[in-house]
Amino acid sequence: MHRFFRAVTVTALAVGAADMSLATAVAAAQAPAATAKPWSPARLPDGQPDVQGEGFWSADIGTDEADDIEKGSDALHAKMAGRPAMPSDMIVDPPDHTIPYTPAAQAIKNRRFANRHNPNLQLRDPIFRCLLAGVPRFEFLQPFRIIQNPGYVLFLYQYEHAFRVIPLDGRPHLEENIKLWRGDSRGRWEGNTLVVDVTNHDARTWFDQAGAYHSDALHVVERFAFVDANTINYEATLEDPKAYTRPWKIAFTHKRTAEQGFELLEDACIEGLSAAPH
Repeated sequence: MHRFFRAVTVTALAVGAADMSLATAVAAAQAPAATAKPWSPARLPDGQPDVQGEGFWSADIGTDEADDIEKGSDALHAKMAGRPAMPSDMIVDPPDHTIPYTPAAQAIKNRRFANRHNPNLQLRDPIFRCLLAGVPRFEFLQPFRIIQNPGYVLFLYQYEHAFRVIPLDGRPHLEENIKLWRGDSRGRWEGNTLVVDVTNHDARTWFDQAGAYHSDALHVVERFAFVDANTINYEATLEDPKAYTRPWKIAFTHKRTAEQGFELLEDACIEGLSAAPH
C-alpha cells in the first residue's frame, strides 16, 4: 500500500510537471512578439522627420490595378470588360473591395467605362489629353520624389512634371468655389506619418482609366506612414456625399528605388495632345 501510494504520488507529480511545462509553452506561444523598434529618422531644423533622402518612390502595385482600381469587382463592370470579377487589393474598405457609389454616380461611372475607347477624346480619361490627374491617383501613376523645405513638403512627379506643394502651417483651405485638378492640400506630421487633407477637387479628374468617379465635393485624407528609410505605408480615406453612400479607403505600399542613377524621365505631354492610345 505504501509503495502504491508512493508510485501514484510520483506519477501525479510527473503529470503535474508535464502540465506546467505545457502551460508554459502555450503561454510563451501566445505571448505577443517583441515589437520592432520604431524608425527614428533625423529631424530637420523645423522639426520635420527627414524623409527626403536619395532616390525616388513608386507604388508597389500591379499595372492592372492602377488602370482599374476596382479590378472588375462589380459584376456589370466585369461583364463589360469580358473578364471574371476580381477583388481589388487597393480598395481595403468596404469589405467587397468596390466603390460605394450612389445610383447616379454609378451611372456616370458606367457611362465613362462604356466610352473608354471612344474616338471622341472628350469622353475618355483626361490624362489621354495630357490633363492633370487628381488625388489620390497621382500616388500610383508614376515615380515621384520628396523634397522638404521649412514648413513645406514638396512632391515632384514624373507624370506631366507635376508637383504638389503641401504647407504645414495650419493655414485654411482655399475658398470652396475654387476647384483645382490636384485639389488643395494641407499637411501635418503625426510622428513619422505625414497626414494630408485634400479638398477643392475638380470633378473632371478620373481615378483610373475605367472611369472611377467623384464629384467636386470629394474630400481625401491621406496618410504617408514612413515605416523605414525605404518604405511608406500609404492610406487614403475618400468621402463624397454627392457620389458615395459612405466613405471608402485605399491602401498600398510605396518603395524607394535602390537603382543607381535612376532619375525622373521627361514626360513630354502637352494639353490637347491627340496621340491617345486606342
